[in-house]
Amino acid sequence: MSGAGSEQPGAFVGGKWLAGEGAAFQSINPATGEVSWSGKAASKAQVEAAIVAARAAYETWSRRPFDERAGILQAYADIVRSRTEEIAAAISADMGKTLKEARQEAGAVAGKIGLALKAYEERTGTHATPTDYGAAEITHRPHGVVAVLGPYNFPAHLPNGHIVPALLAGNACVLKPSELSPAVAGLLADALAEAGLPDGCFNIVHGGGEVGQTLLAGDIDAVCFTGSSSTGRKIHASFGGRTEVRLALEMGGNNPLIVWEPNDVAAAAAVVRDSAFLTSGQRCTCARRLIVKEGMEGDTLLVELEKLIGEIVIGQPDSEETWLGPLVSAKAANDAVAFQDKLLELGGKALIKLGVQDAGPAFVSPGLVDMTNATGKLDEECFGPLLQVWRVSDFDEALRVANDTKYGLAAGLVSERADLWETFRATIRAGVVNWNRMTVGASGALPFGGPGWSGNHAPGGSYAADYCAWPMASLTAERV
Repeated sequence: MSGAGSEQPGAFVGGKWLAGEGAAFQSINPATGEVSWSGKAASKAQVEAAIVAARAAYETWSRRPFDERAGILQAYADIVRSRTEEIAAAISADMGKTLKEARQEAGAVAGKIGLALKAYEERTGTHATPTDYGAAEITHRPHGVVAVLGPYNFPAHLPNGHIVPALLAGNACVLKPSELSPAVAGLLADALAEAGLPDGCFNIVHGGGEVGQTLLAGDIDAVCFTGSSSTGRKIHASFGGRTEVRLALEMGGNNPLIVWEPNDVAAAAAVVRDSAFLTSGQRCTCARRLIVKEGMEGDTLLVELEKLIGEIVIGQPDSEETWLGPLVSAKAANDAVAFQDKLLELGGKALIKLGVQDAGPAFVSPGLVDMTNATGKLDEECFGPLLQVWRVSDFDEALRVANDTKYGLAAGLVSERADLWETFRATIRAGVVNWNRMTVGASGALPFGGPGWSGNHAPGGSYAADYCAWPMASLTAERV
């Protein structure tokens, strides 16, 4: 790739970087207002060429022994580890994530390979059971060309979570990164090429929605998407009747967190703070709704939470003191303010008001809005540091409020009572359900996803192996 100060390639096709032939666009560092990436989008012809290159590469890549594919990806992991700082800097410059969190994301990219190898063997791979006549066998076959649409909030880790298991299974990939955070994709492509991945197995097409639509309309066999529920549902509708295309949709959430009879109120408040405001609230598993017991217990927790919120340091991503960096753009900040305004119009009471900061138009302070006596609700995902509060009389009501959403991604319970945890886990409708842990805590060794408007029952994480290959059942005998 060329240097950050020059025009960047708009496509990576068949192992070659190409100048984009589409519309010009830029990514703006939300912390500084400076241009972090500038170039032209891929044209329709370049998108189609990327699909053709992937199709050609797939024919030979899928037939290579699994150990060879695994070896290349293990080499990729080593290269990524050696370039942690470069990858972290690209992530932070594009979308404003603190360098500390960006380094963690770069580490997760490398860590995915070992987890994906384990998941491939456990969930796919080849399995045989002896029979009287020979064997009953299960093998797995790749789909072919996999289109990956990445989000801006984890521009390396989340696309990588689709790409690695897809390549391990023998697929070839075409990635369209988010136009808001495009830079890191090129670093991943260079690392894969250096690791020995054959040309065409991994391709990139930069651009906005038009590029994504061209990719999805092409000759592809699977779609792996991470992003908003509204976009995911549009993708789902666009493939109506196309049963030959495998869809794996990871979407957002309106995630509840119940705090009930905590022994350590300060520790409980810290879990709430981290659940709601890490990455400036730009995680799909962030807690959006806090549910507490009415009266003294809830009041005490909220006092402690307000104290912790007041101590949050908002600042530049490269400062070690910064806890909360900017949102991805000024538009995202304005959207968060507008969402809060809607809550207040419904009768919500601002305990701490979210607001744009003097540090820049993309910086906002965390907000806390009590919705207990509101006349309505907004069952939508606000992708920013805004937490709603509900006070309820008993635990049954807490569960009803928690499940009162069309989403189903994440949920959490903070309580020392094991009986409440068992009731919560048996009742809550969510795919990532934590006890006395942050809602944003998710393990790559576990499935990731949820029902309702949060996905299409194709969870990622360790279960990504499931949607990257299809099973073939065989009854075999060496002689007739």
